[in-house]
Amino acid sequence: MSIKTLLMPVISQRLLSRERLERQRNRVERNRQARGEPHRVQYFHQIDDPYSALSACSLPLLAQRYKIEIDIHLVGPPADAAAPERAMLVDYSRIDAQRLAHRHGLWFTDPGVQPSAQRIQQAGSLLLDAIGRGDGITRTETLSRALWRGDMRQGDTEQGDMLQGDMLQGDMLQGDSTGAPLATSDALASHLLASAALRRKQGHYLGATFLYGGEWYWGIDRLHHLERRLQSLGAQHDRVTDLLYPPGDDLATVHGAGPNPEIDFFFSFRSPYSAIVTPRVFALARHTGARVNLRYLLPMVMRGLPVPAEKRGYIAADAAREAHWRGTPFGRVNDPVGRPTERGLALIPLAQRHDRAEAYVSAFMHGVWAEGIDAGSDRGLRSIAQRAGLSWTDAQDALQDEGWRAVAERNRQEMFARGIWGVPSFVVGDTAVWGQDRLWAIQDALLRAGGGQASSPGPSRA
Repeated sequence: MSIKTLLMPVISQRLLSRERLERQRNRVERNRQARGEPHRVQYFHQIDDPYSALSACSLPLLAQRYKIEIDIHLVGPPADAAAPERAMLVDYSRIDAQRLAHRHGLWFTDPGVQPSAQRIQQAGSLLLDAIGRGDGITRTETLSRALWRGDMRQGDTEQGDMLQGDMLQGDMLQGDSTGAPLATSDALASHLLASAALRRKQGHYLGATFLYGGEWYWGIDRLHHLERRLQSLGAQHDRVTDLLYPPGDDLATVHGAGPNPEIDFFFSFRSPYSAIVTPRVFALARHTGARVNLRYLLPMVMRGLPVPAEKRGYIAADAAREAHWRGTPFGRVNDPVGRPTERGLALIPLAQRHDRAEAYVSAFMHGVWAEGIDAGSDRGLRSIAQRAGLSWTDAQDALQDEGWRAVAERNRQEMFARGIWGVPSFVVGDTAVWGQDRLWAIQDALLRAGGGQASSPGPSRA
């Protein structure tokens, strides 16, 4: 056993602990009060990002609900290393944003294509101009709506693209009422570079992100964490206690799934999000009577796709925060990259033959991500296997069989064929979703298959 394997669980438990996070938050708040500064939220808006379009809707609402100042920064798309399947990410983002909009009563509709480069440039110039005039909060929302509305066909001429008859055209015709020129393309490019550098320095890589007191919150999916934090500090107006976009997978109300439903669960043993969703996907299956099909994959880094440091850091911190909120044990980690993952995957076929797959996958995830077990060692993997009711003698034989590699590759190809590329992902019928925070969509798909009632959208904020 290496020194790294011995120390990693101890270090990760400290770094990802809730106690450490609370100490950091308390220190930030003491420093803010000592300096007499306002509660300041930094928002990073990617002009052509559907998730940013949804986040833009929250800006006026956050400003109304909380005693905060919001600084808006325009950023470009994430770097290639952070978006290894960019085309799939772009297409999926529109579909998923429409799904989120329906759930929360927002306005976004997937037009089936990204806005043209010219329209993105126009919107960016207008946004930068509005930010400079101190009108960024409301204008970010209205211009995002304008950018995404209308017929945005590929191949439009410049004139056709300019004359879509929406608010963006009106903005271009009206200009600045003060007579000041709009931001130039050079000014926008300079702003984008500076904002990207600031975002990277502070430890993130995506648009639709909020930074408050050293902590990042991505999209409307994580605003509930920010709102709870602000409410704990007494920073709300008018005794606000509710949340703009309540999260959750309300498994207790699941009923009415169709006959013999199935959930394809695409996961990696090295994915912290896969680890924290594992108990919930099996719980959903029990509530609905669904069968979980285990679609295991090799981690991205073991397929030659490196993950940038800022992405690794945010994922670990966010997974820990989500796990704590959901009451899922997590944080004492022994990174299973390489040999531990390979050995772990080799035992899944054995567990499936003995009808112990759920128990085994659950034991591996909990052992590696919550207890710091070294699955690369015989001692560690034996403990995991025996917890799942597997014979260690049978497990040792199974470790000699490399057949799981072909299965993992087929699973990867099937996942890509469904328009998803990352884990954890889930498929029920025609519904394919990515993310540990999308089980509500899988629940809805199971209910629709059985003629049940899917989750109703939240109050309209269109």
